[in-house]
Amino acid sequence: MKDAIAILTGGGPAPGMNTVVGSVAKTFLNKGYRVIGLHEGYTGLFNPEPRTEDISFRLADDIFNRGGSYLQMSRFKPTDKDFEENFNLKFFTENNVKLLVTVGGDDTASTANRIAKFLEAKHYPIANIHVPKTIDNDLPLPKGAPTFGYESAKEGGTVIARTVYADARTSGNWFVIAAMGRSAGHLAFGIGEACHYPMIVIPEMFDKTEITVEKIVNLVVSSIIKRKVMGMDYGVAIISEGVFHALSDEEIKKSGVNFTYDDHGHPELGKVSKAHIFNEMLEKKMKELKIKVKSRPVEIGYEVRCQTPIAYDLTYCSELGMGVYQLFSEGKTGCMVYVDSEGNVSPLYLKDLQDPATGKIPPRLVDITSDKFAAVMNNIINAVEPADYEAAKKYVANPEEFDFRKILNW
Repeated sequence: MKDAIAILTGGGPAPGMNTVVGSVAKTFLNKGYRVIGLHEGYTGLFNPEPRTEDISFRLADDIFNRGGSYLQMSRFKPTDKDFEENFNLKFFTENNVKLLVTVGGDDTASTANRIAKFLEAKHYPIANIHVPKTIDNDLPLPKGAPTFGYESAKEGGTVIARTVYADARTSGNWFVIAAMGRSAGHLAFGIGEACHYPMIVIPEMFDKTEITVEKIVNLVVSSIIKRKVMGMDYGVAIISEGVFHALSDEEIKKSGVNFTYDDHGHPELGKVSKAHIFNEMLEKKMKELKIKVKSRPVEIGYEVRCQTPIAYDLTYCSELGMGVYQLFSEGKTGCMVYVDSEGNVSPLYLKDLQDPATGKIPPRLVDITSDKFAAVMNNIINAVEPADYEAAKKYVANPEEFDFRKILNW
């Protein structure tokens, strides 16, 4: 029987999923392997009748530059009971599977590690190699290397955000954009920088003070006042949805949001419009201040997850897919594939990235100590500072309350 590999995609989509799957398949098919695609993520490995599909070279060639994921994805996370009672060991033994390739974020990677250890304990050692993805760009890859999908999502988000800014200028309105980013503000910051937005709000900015609903709103108000002082009655503020994760239960109640939670314990932010919530809070504040401003909400999230990957991710994901075979041929397992800016392939071992206490991979945050961040804050952001106090009194009695740096305790 031919040696085989199995490949699955877990979590949520990111541009480049099909590029990775197609590149892995083409490479292993050329080496004489059978390539089995598993639909519905890990679900099939805990089901006696998994939904599988042999991936041919023609199929791989057809999907590699498409958006979305040909292999249907799932957020299914097996429990210890699933491993004890439902694990489909026959799938690996009967198909002569030598390698499990997983494509996903940190939760998908952690489950892959559990499966590899389980199979080894059952005396069926199988290699597992993970390809890290997320449009949030929050996996701790070396040297600031992006996670695949981020650059394409940022490009897609920037196309939307650029149009929104043109609308703001044209109509004399303000817009409030909420951008995806569960733990870190990379996507919001990247889009905001690209579009020269006068206000960017990400969770990392609150390094010296607690995140509260009032502070989030006041940062946007600070920008509105500053632009009025500048003679500009329009603008856009972009806010990372991740600020919700840092709000206390009391603060979440103030926002009026009742979250449900997914299988991994994360608030299901996708079920509510963060932009709508932020905009309602802003409108309420502006009425209290008696400042006439029209504002509109815009969400950037699911709109960019399945877009066609840009050239950066087509190249990067192809290198990651081919890199899987290189690591496998070198006997590497229990690792993520990493490709540096010069195309060099190396393994990143999950045990080296995980927090020793929790076993989870800590998110990579926006580096607010960098020159890049400082340049954006000092030159692109428009917000009230001490030099604006006198002119700002035309709009608010207490300008200091809306001083950008005082709000953040910087």
